[in-house]
Amino acid sequence: MAAQALSLLREVSRLEAPLEELRALQSVLQSVPLSELREQAAELRLGPLFSLLNENHREQTTLCVSILERLLQALEPVHMARNLRVDLQRGLTHPNDSVKILTLSQVGRIVENSDAVTEILNNAELLKQIVYCIGGENLSVAKAAIKSLSRISLTQAGLEALFESNLLDDLKSVMETNDIVRYRVYELIVEISSVSPESLNYCTTSGLVTQLLRELTGEDVLVRATCIEMVTSLAYTHHGRQYLAQEGVIDQISNIIVGADSDPFSSFYLPGFVKFFGNLAIMDSPQQICERYPVFVEKVFEMTESQDPTMIGVAVDTIGILGSNVEGKQVLQKTGTRFERLLMRMGYQAKNASTELKIRCLDAISSLFYLPAEQQTDDLLRMTESWFSSLSRDPMELFRGISNQPFFELHCAALKVFTAIANQPWAQKLMFNSPGFVEYVMDRSVEHDRASKDAKYELVKALANSKTIAEIFGNPNYLRLRTYLSEGPYYVKPISTTAVEGAE
Repeated sequence: MAAQALSLLREVSRLEAPLEELRALQSVLQSVPLSELREQAAELRLGPLFSLLNENHREQTTLCVSILERLLQALEPVHMARNLRVDLQRGLTHPNDSVKILTLSQVGRIVENSDAVTEILNNAELLKQIVYCIGGENLSVAKAAIKSLSRISLTQAGLEALFESNLLDDLKSVMETNDIVRYRVYELIVEISSVSPESLNYCTTSGLVTQLLRELTGEDVLVRATCIEMVTSLAYTHHGRQYLAQEGVIDQISNIIVGADSDPFSSFYLPGFVKFFGNLAIMDSPQQICERYPVFVEKVFEMTESQDPTMIGVAVDTIGILGSNVEGKQVLQKTGTRFERLLMRMGYQAKNASTELKIRCLDAISSLFYLPAEQQTDDLLRMTESWFSSLSRDPMELFRGISNQPFFELHCAALKVFTAIANQPWAQKLMFNSPGFVEYVMDRSVEHDRASKDAKYELVKALANSKTIAEIFGNPNYLRLRTYLSEGPYYVKPISTTAVEGAE
């Protein structure tokens, strides 16, 4: 089959309009294993196929792209980088986006290879074309270009090529295309900055990080909303957070939140700013962040009382993040009755809000109430038990009701709440004393889809693996849980059939 493909490839190179041969070659290649093509790699002459891309013929271009996708996989990245330099450069300036995407996918293979990437770094024109692909209309082309440049920047030589040459001017030139392209370049800069302190240093020296931060704290509310997402990404790294703190950016974000009350357009950027602090708290220290920036906690509580579902959703998500570890839970506990009222509102929203907001409330509740066995103390268990009773008059009935609704997302989210508290003795007692709950847990007929079966299995696992469950549920129920666990999430009880004499 590989020999037939090579024969057709030679035939294509001899003809001016080889549509039939291209169709035949595409068909044959679908049956040729890649291993066979790799054995014949030395004989692959791809120049004619690349030449055919330059003709303005849609079907011919589509066929050539499809064939080249297959054949190029047979070539080693180093071979491509050395022998197809001109073809790759032409591909990046081709008017057809499918050709650019094909070319960038091969560039992606080259930059992943430590030997081949050097060839790219020595090809200034190719690097320039990759940079200019960020400014194209097609998002897939831009994303592929960003990915390749980000990968190139993982090496010292790559950082120097991008930031200590004319490429930096090209990057700044591309940014001037429009707002969307400017944000794409910021996205690239943040990706590179996140790798290491050295990478961040190159990016800050370029002036592009400073430009991003200036836009973040500028007057344009829509720009703020976009920039805060990128700055949040930078804050996921320790060196990124250090830089933002040293530059006073975190204090500036806090001050903008303080002034949001008098800004009629604050709803555009406030959710992103609050999310930023929520992520900051959980990555560093909830107590330190909340003590240093009390406006953050104040704003989160305020947003839960909003009439705007977007604000409520962000506040609920942030509470879930903040309360996902013990230190965060203790910070929330210190707010006293105010947090109890917030829990009551979360319980109300979980029952009465839109489906999306219900799920976000349930997820946050799961995060708040989960307490690993090794972290359970009498004080913390009393705290979670008290919180649970604040959610509604009958929280068990509330979550049972939600779990019985005919929407698998809600069903799974409610099961997740039960799973979060399943290893806590006070919750096990509530479950055992709740009429029909134990049978509900054991009943496999309730769940019909895979996600629901998985969610139920996680609940059973959490119960069965608890050290206190046998004492509270009793040994017979404990053994039923262990049986359920050993049978797995998708077990179906065999239906027994009885043979009847004379039956056909």
